[in-house]
Amino acid sequence: MTGGSPGQDVARLLAGARVIPVITIRDPAQAGPLAEALKAGGLPCAEVTLRTDAAEEAIRIMSQDPEMLIGAGTVLSKDQAERAVGAGARFIVTPGLSGKVVRSCQDRSIPVIPGAVTATEIGTALDEGVRVVKFFPAATMGGLAALRALAGPFPMMRFIPTGGVTAGNMAEYLGLSCVLAVGGSWVVAPDLLASDNYAEVTRRAGAAVSLAAGA
Repeated sequence: MTGGSPGQDVARLLAGARVIPVITIRDPAQAGPLAEALKAGGLPCAEVTLRTDAAEEAIRIMSQDPEMLIGAGTVLSKDQAERAVGAGARFIVTPGLSGKVVRSCQDRSIPVIPGAVTATEIGTALDEGVRVVKFFPAATMGGLAALRALAGPFPMMRFIPTGGVTAGNMAEYLGLSCVLAVGGSWVVAPDLLASDNYAEVTRRAGAAVSLAAGA
């Protein structure tokens, strides 16, 4: 995430939430009830991935709620970033480090969290003015041990590990001082959306908030 007031504000809100539900939504009609379910669980934020045709409309619906902090994930191009922001996304998340996307967001004062998992990528992110990156896929790329190692030479960087983060290990990740927040799909798992099980979404959100508070 880049510096500046909007970026600092979003970073502060994400740091306060500590858990970012990563959502892949296929029916925009679910967006409203989903936002209410997350709020009821005390987790009024989400990263909506641009992996489906319904994503932009879902972002549009969820971002209309002033209590929700909605970002767009799996952003692969400048055009996708611009469309997501037009739909109401307040921050952009990319799976890898794209200079074009980062600079496009910076030009529009949109907070961007690019993916970076190696020392070279983190160094490049720093050169671009980024101070918060997505560590993805966390489990595959070394998880806790990798983050501990990278925190040494990059004490100014904060990480949002995503990919293999679960209710069972999120507290360990949040226990690292270099971790700003964690991202994960378990709070709004695909099977919960498929069955419109918003009560379970609320329960998992509440459980995640409690775990984060004790981390």
